Amino acid sequence: MQVEDTGLEGVRILTPRRFGDDRGFFCESWNARAMADAGLDHAFVQDNHSMSAAVGTVRGLHFQSPPHAQAKLVRCGRGRLYDVAVDIRVGSPTYGQWVGVELSFENGRQLLIPAGFLHGFATREPDTEIVYKCTDFYAPDCDGAVRWDDPAIGIDWGLTGAAKLSDKDAKAPLLADLGTVFTYEAGA
Repeated sequence: MQVEDTGLEGVRILTPRRFGDDRGFFCESWNARAMADAGLDHAFVQDNHSMSAAVGTVRGLHFQSPPHAQAKLVRCGRGRLYDVAVDIRVGSPTYGQWVGVELSFENGRQLLIPAGFLHGFATREPDTEIVYKCTDFYAPDCDGAVRWDDPAIGIDWGLTGAAKLSDKDAKAPLLADLGTVFTYEAGA
């Protein structure tokens, strides 16, 4: 497994090795022992799978607050998407900064997003599927969001038309109105 750092501490791109032949391929998308050897020690407890029918669907920017904060390992099961993580740990040297990575069925890349970050994505192909593991169970009372187009964050989603959004995402507050949900701890 190839592990790449990004410009945000703890956010990493994982590219599993694929073993292919004329039937297709096999890969390990997660191996706890190999990841622990790479310094990535996450215990996932929930697997989620969503499908977005339309190109330009934006889901996010979402987070789950303590005591049920979640780290996520995100991959694309079908199609192509632009996946984004935003640092919202107050006191972090990268607070409000974002990183985006194209994930597709073809490239097999995954994005590991620690707790303390917003997560969102925009679809690039019809019927795009996203599959992701979480380190805590969904807790509706801890569910939160920030506007996907917050000018203070300035994400370039690469959209060619209007975003297709849920009501929740269209009405999400700006980052400046969020308050302190996560606090930065150096080396944590």
